[in-house]
Amino acid sequence: MANEQEAVAEESTGSPGGRRVARVPKYYRLKRHLLEMTERLPPGSAVPPERALATEFDTSRTTVRQALQELVVEGRLERIQGKGTFVAKPKVAQALQLTSYTEDMRAQGLEPTSQLLDIGYVVADDRLAGSLGVEAGGRVLRIERLRLASGEPMAIETTHLSAKRFPALRRSLVKYSSLYTALAEVYGVRPAEAEETIETSLATPREAGLLGTDVGLPMLMLSRHSVDAEGAPVEWVRSVYRGDRYKFIARLRRPSD
Repeated sequence: MANEQEAVAEESTGSPGGRRVARVPKYYRLKRHLLEMTERLPPGSAVPPERALATEFDTSRTTVRQALQELVVEGRLERIQGKGTFVAKPKVAQALQLTSYTEDMRAQGLEPTSQLLDIGYVVADDRLAGSLGVEAGGRVLRIERLRLASGEPMAIETTHLSAKRFPALRRSLVKYSSLYTALAEVYGVRPAEAEETIETSLATPREAGLLGTDVGLPMLMLSRHSVDAEGAPVEWVRSVYRGDRYKFIARLRRPSD
């Protein structure tokens, strides 16, 4: 009963003109306090345990847990199994532009690395065939990589390319750490334009395990279809980025009349 009573606490009972004031859940007021606290602390600082916070704010651990969980989902806090909850590092802010992951991370002062998860040929379905300019049933090279920044898992990237247009690309990737560098140096192909779609998804058990996060944590899912200067398809990529560690920035310009 106590938990039910504290689940919703009225922040104000009225306002001028008799207009009804929305009720603010107690956990949300606690969340705002914790957010203010984390903004004053450096990344890596420990947050008091749930029991201590519940005592300090005279509330239940359930209420504390809800406030902490939302801050974890938003990327303000991070939980380390067996150690506790800590102030998270600032999110990596990436401008939306046609560059490689390697270029993006180095521009942030981070060291990009990749772990090859899977590479092989798949049969093009209608969607892939249309995106890559190949016949349905044709061979497509599929490359799945775990992307890291200074050792921290950031994204799972799955790239599809025409096997006919880029023969022996698998061997070229042994020499070049960047796919875009391999395409430019070996095949003389450079992506010149791309359409990118950003959606949200929830981390699957596999994605959570690879990225070191919780199942169900919000992810940023990007789909990129790039073409070269002549308009010929280069790649179709699907990437899943950690929503708690990543944000994208777009520079907008009003079109001329």
